[in-house]
Amino acid sequence: MKSKYGSICNDFLEEAHRILGAAQAEGVLLRLLGALAFRMHCPKFGYMQDKLGRAFSDIDFASYGNQSSKINKLFLLLGYQEDFLISRLFGKARLLFHDIQRKRHCDVFLDKLEFCHDIHFRNRLEVDELTLPLAELLLEKMQIVKLDEKDIIDSIMLLREHQIGASDKETISAARIAELCARDWGLWKTVTTSLRRVESYALRKQELSEEDKGDATSKIRSLLALMEREPKTTAWKLRARVGENKKWYRDVEELSRI
Repeated sequence: MKSKYGSICNDFLEEAHRILGAAQAEGVLLRLLGALAFRMHCPKFGYMQDKLGRAFSDIDFASYGNQSSKINKLFLLLGYQEDFLISRLFGKARLLFHDIQRKRHCDVFLDKLEFCHDIHFRNRLEVDELTLPLAELLLEKMQIVKLDEKDIIDSIMLLREHQIGASDKETISAARIAELCARDWGLWKTVTTSLRRVESYALRKQELSEEDKGDATSKIRSLLALMEREPKTTAWKLRARVGENKKWYRDVEELSRI
């Protein structure tokens, strides 16, 4: 019997596909991110979100700033209402649209994710036809300093489904993650800390099988080792000398109050 979480997920996935299909038809560059993007890429292990009680509340997209006027027209065409307050506050970085009837909303992040750290989309939205590349999906979660359980669940599921490698084709590109973190000590610090938290959670979670635990943790350790070996930039080395004596991340709570 299908769980309530699975049923809700399917409803959200259907809507995400409807929006992505309309975007393609209208020539709008739009890519899915967030929990639904993880689910879309995890046909084998998507059940983990349901088994571990992963809830769904919205649909998140990425695009480029030069697409914003097209995005507004697209969501209006699809029956959504623009949140003009959010547009005034974040117009160059974020758009928000509400489906009043179904009580759900869609966030569209422009050019970058701007939370604890910045994850830029430049030249990356063309990699996958429907979502952010897998490396950026994992970074979307791992750049969060205070990880929620839902972020950890999504990350374990993605790691379970995909290999760690050098390409982007249904592979989590360790090369991409290592390169970005080798430029920015703060991002490196948060990502490595978050990966270890995911590993710790996986090892102690009774709902996960021994195979789940072993596979996810081995991939995390492999990724950490590759990140350690990646040559660091001069900027990284200079910031590393300061270390935790200076704050290296942005508080998400501060952003939500803007």
